[in-house]
Amino acid sequence: MGDSGVPSACPQQDGDGGAESARNSSAAPVDSQSPSEAPALDGFPLKHSNTLTNRQRGNEVSALPATLDTLSIHQLAAQGELIQLKEHLRKGENLVNKPDERGFTPLIWAAAFGEIETVRHLLEWGADPHALAKERESALALASMGGYTDIVTMLLDRDVDINTYDWNGGTPLLYAVRGNHVKCVEALLACGADLTEEADSGYTPMDLAVALGHKKVQQVIENHILKLFQNKKKK
Repeated sequence: MGDSGVPSACPQQDGDGGAESARNSSAAPVDSQSPSEAPALDGFPLKHSNTLTNRQRGNEVSALPATLDTLSIHQLAAQGELIQLKEHLRKGENLVNKPDERGFTPLIWAAAFGEIETVRHLLEWGADPHALAKERESALALASMGGYTDIVTMLLDRDVDINTYDWNGGTPLLYAVRGNHVKCVEALLACGADLTEEADSGYTPMDLAVALGHKKVQQVIENHILKLFQNKKKK
C-alpha cells in the first residue's frame, strides 16, 4: 500500500504520470496532431480545461496572503490552499460538498488540478467522491484527464464508478487514453475499467489510442486484453 493509502493492485503514479507532466497536459488540449495527421479525430467530443492556477503557471505563491481570504472554497481547493480551505469549511455545515455554479465540488476542483494532499484531506473531512457536476463530470474523470494516477487510485479505493460517462463524451479511461497517461490507463484497467465503452464519436479506448498514435497506451491495452484471455482459459 502506497503513501496515498490505496491498494497496490492499483498502480501508483510515476514518470509519465507525474504532477508536472499532468499539469502540462491540463494546460492545453492534449492531442497535438494537426487535422491532416489525425482527421478521424475532428469530431471527437472530449473536452479539456485550459485553465491554470497560479501555482501551475510556475509561481511559488498561489495567491497573495492579503487576497487568500477572498477566495471561494472551490478556488482554495483548486490551488491547494489547505490551511485557508480548512478555515472556510469550519464556517458552515455541508460546505465540503457545496457545488459551484457548474456543479463542481471542492473535491472535483482539487482532483482536476492534481492537488493530492487537498484531495486526501477533503476525503477525510467527508467529501463525497461519488459527486457529479452538472455535465456529469467526476473527480475521477478529471484526475484521469490530467494523468494524476495517485488521485485516481485514491478515488477508486472509495468505490467510485469507474465507468461514469459524462456529457462531454468520455469515461475516465477514454480521458486517460487521450491524454497518453500510461500509468493512469494501467491503474484504471487494473481496477476494472470497461474497454468496450465508446465515446460519442464511436471510438473505443483502443481505437482512440491507435488514432492518436499513443503506442505505449496501445501496448498496455493489448497486454491487458491478453491477460483477460489467459485468465479466461484457466477457468
